[in-house]
Amino acid sequence: MRVASPLLAALAMLLTGFVVFTLLGKNPAQAFYVFFIRPVENLYGFGELLLKATPLVLCGLGLAICYRTNVWNIGAEGQLTIGALAGGGVALACGETTHSSILILMLLAGAAGGMLWAAIPAFLRTRFHTNEILVSLMLVYIAQLFLSYLVHGPWRDPQGYNFPQSKPFADALILPLLMDGARTNWGFILALVLALVSWFFAEKTYAGFRMQVAGLAPAAAAYAGFSEKRNIWMALLISGATAGLAGICEVAGPIGQLQPVISPGYGFAAIIVAWVGRLHPLGVVLGGLLMSLLYLGGEGAQMQLALPSAVTGLFQGLLLFYLLAADLFITFRLVEKKAESAATSGPVAAPVTAETNPTNASHDATKVLS
Repeated sequence: MRVASPLLAALAMLLTGFVVFTLLGKNPAQAFYVFFIRPVENLYGFGELLLKATPLVLCGLGLAICYRTNVWNIGAEGQLTIGALAGGGVALACGETTHSSILILMLLAGAAGGMLWAAIPAFLRTRFHTNEILVSLMLVYIAQLFLSYLVHGPWRDPQGYNFPQSKPFADALILPLLMDGARTNWGFILALVLALVSWFFAEKTYAGFRMQVAGLAPAAAAYAGFSEKRNIWMALLISGATAGLAGICEVAGPIGQLQPVISPGYGFAAIIVAWVGRLHPLGVVLGGLLMSLLYLGGEGAQMQLALPSAVTGLFQGLLLFYLLAADLFITFRLVEKKAESAATSGPVAAPVTAETNPTNASHDATKVLS
């Protein structure tokens, strides 16, 4: 059921979408065609699907490692932004260079920028026991304001007609296209390679095993002598690096320069991607493709059906809601308990409660929801 629950959640999302489209006065069949079929019915649309999936998969891979370690990084959006700034800064410093090897340096700088931004909640968590959820989330807004300051001020293109944007990157510093007739670049291949690396790290290395034990059974990890601080640092730095790579792949790919808005919320949507993918690298890739389709479908629905932009967020929220609901009934089951009444000798039915499912051995048997 853990494998099937994402499919059930997607099906429930589609059924709810049918009701929503009907209430909005739209033809459900036409709406579903516009939302889920038309975006990928040609090569260009399929390329756009892969293009938008790239940052979602990159961010989702790092977040999956974090969440499997019980480290709750919510700030991938900020780490993506700083990664774009770090890599973009290298591109602007190199000017009109024709050396494509600088592109490798940009990718490394992007990963380093994301790691630096993720190191802040890691340090505060391990040194002062702060909540990494709040710290990483607040750092998102600081990163976005820092980006806005740079493109409105020191890094603004003097030849850009006063628009808040940097100079366009040199052609040699743009990621090569993967295929003709589409905008997909080699960033998607990088995401697939990192998915394989992530699987190998999680399943075949001692460090990955140590982090999984810390997430599933913290008490057992402490008894075995696994360092909690090391796991926190490693999880957040890996997550920051992949998010930073997502940022530089955006500005060195379809955008081609720094702008006030780099991401439409990929870092936040990647949280859903990680959970839909069951925190498994292959699942994250599939979840990223599904979330990318929702982005494309939402854009098509705005133009062709005159629906508001919030329809994309609606479908994303529905997917996460139904997935969490499925997980609730995988982890817990409803039971009816009998209680002896003090006034009578006969049994009286007590309120229905929920207890942990004994078949789910990976969850703590002490968790009881009532």
